[in-house]
Amino acid sequence: MRDQFAKTNATEKMNVFGVQTVLIIILAGAVAALTIFVRVPTPATGGYVNLGDVAVIFCGLFLGGRWGLLAGGLGSALADLISGAFIFIPITFVAKGLEAFIAGSLGRKHAAWLLLAMVAMFSTYFIAEIFLPGVGVSAALSSLPFNIIQGTIGAVGGLGIYYGVKKALPSYAKFNS
Repeated sequence: MRDQFAKTNATEKMNVFGVQTVLIIILAGAVAALTIFVRVPTPATGGYVNLGDVAVIFCGLFLGGRWGLLAGGLGSALADLISGAFIFIPITFVAKGLEAFIAGSLGRKHAAWLLLAMVAMFSTYFIAEIFLPGVGVSAALSSLPFNIIQGTIGAVGGLGIYYGVKKALPSYAKFNS
């Protein structure tokens, strides 16, 4: 009986891992698509404002911190790769991954923590842009308002979608183990 329970438990864990992996891949693709779909260039830094943060915040809230970090960070970095913004790929992975991680770890407890997620995202970009060749402090400062707007739209939109999904699927699986 004990061996059968252990086998069943191991099989369930493998199934959950498979579902997590599939969800991370699908949601990373959604993040990349939303990031690329609507882009408004910010000429000072070579970056762009986009709707990807909506999906990044949703990933964190839906998948939890660890898995949201993967989906949000990888999806956003993939968008930079596809867009040719190669210098931003590692910065974006850290900024968006951190944003999703905070949303999933703290934002589930209280929506006010999404403010910290947003601050982490735009602070990471700001600090990194200061040190990027050809960007510097003035360009980083000029892109800051755009990153704040993008983060705000992302937090509000991602939270709204999360609540909608949570209401539509009250027994949805939580993947923050």
